[in-house]
Amino acid sequence: MQAWIPITILAAFSQNLRFMLQKRLKDTRLSATGATFARFIYSAPLVAVLMAIYFTVTGLEVPRPDARFFAFAFIGGIAQILATICVVALFAERNFAVGITFKKTEVVLTALTGLLVLGEGVGIAGALAIGIGFFGLILLSDPPEGGQGWRRFFNKAATLGLGAGLLFSFSAIGYRGASLSLGVEDVVARAGFTLAVVTAFQSLVMAGWMVLREKGEVTRVFKAWRVGVLVGLSSMIGSFCWFTAFTLQNAALVKALGQIELLFSYAATLFVFREKVSGREYAGTALILASVLVLVLYLK
Repeated sequence: MQAWIPITILAAFSQNLRFMLQKRLKDTRLSATGATFARFIYSAPLVAVLMAIYFTVTGLEVPRPDARFFAFAFIGGIAQILATICVVALFAERNFAVGITFKKTEVVLTALTGLLVLGEGVGIAGALAIGIGFFGLILLSDPPEGGQGWRRFFNKAATLGLGAGLLFSFSAIGYRGASLSLGVEDVVARAGFTLAVVTAFQSLVMAGWMVLREKGEVTRVFKAWRVGVLVGLSSMIGSFCWFTAFTLQNAALVKALGQIELLFSYAATLFVFREKVSGREYAGTALILASVLVLVLYLK
C-alpha cells in the first residue's frame, strides 16, 4: 500500500474529531470565528515545538523558503480560515454529518484548481470517482424541509457548503505548492515546516481580526481551554497528516480518498450528537462513498 493512503485516512479521522470538538465549542456560545480560532491558536505552539525538536534531533537544516513558498502558504492559510468558519456555521443549518458531507465539494474543486494552477490531472477513473461523489452532493443540497424551485438546492446551507469546498480546494493546492517549493527531500521536514509557518500566520491573523471586530471573543476562547486544547491537538495531527499526504500525492486524489471522513461523521451524528438523518441524505452519502471505492480501485 502506498504510504499516503493510511496517512490520508488518519488525517480524515483526526479532522472529523476536530470538527466534533469545534461543534462543541460552538455550542458553548463561541462564535464561528472563535471556534475556528481555537483550532489554530492551540495547535501552532505544539507544531512549532515538535518541529524544533525534529530539526535538532535529525540535524537537518531548517528550510529557507522563498517568495513562492510564502505566496502559496499564505493564500492556503487564509482560504483554510474562511473555509473552517463556513463549516462551523454550517453546523447550525444542518446535522453534523451533512455539514461534513457538504464540504466534500472540495474534491471536485481541488481537482479543477490543481489542473489550472499546478497542471495536475487525475485520469479518467479519477474523474469518474469525483463525478459520482458530486452527484451525491446534489442530493444532499435538497434540505429535509423541502422548498420551492431553485431554493430547494440553492439555500444557505448549500452556499456555506460550496463556499467551504471552494476555499478548502484553494487551501489544499496552496499547501501542496508551498511544500513542493521548499526543495527539501525529507517529507516530514517539508510538511512540518510548512504547517508551522501556516499555523503561526493563521493564529496572528485571526487574533488581530477578533481584537478589532469581536471584542471579548479571544478571552472566551481561552476560557474554553479544556476543549480548545483537544481541538489544537487533533488539528495538529490531522493537519500534519494532510500536509504529508499533499507532499506525497496529487492534492485532488488525497482529497478524494479523504471522503472516508464521511463514515466517521455519520458515526458521530448517530451515536454522539444523536441527530436524525433522512433517507435522501443516506443516498447522497452512499454515492459519495461509491466514489471513494472507485478511486481506491483506480489506485491499485
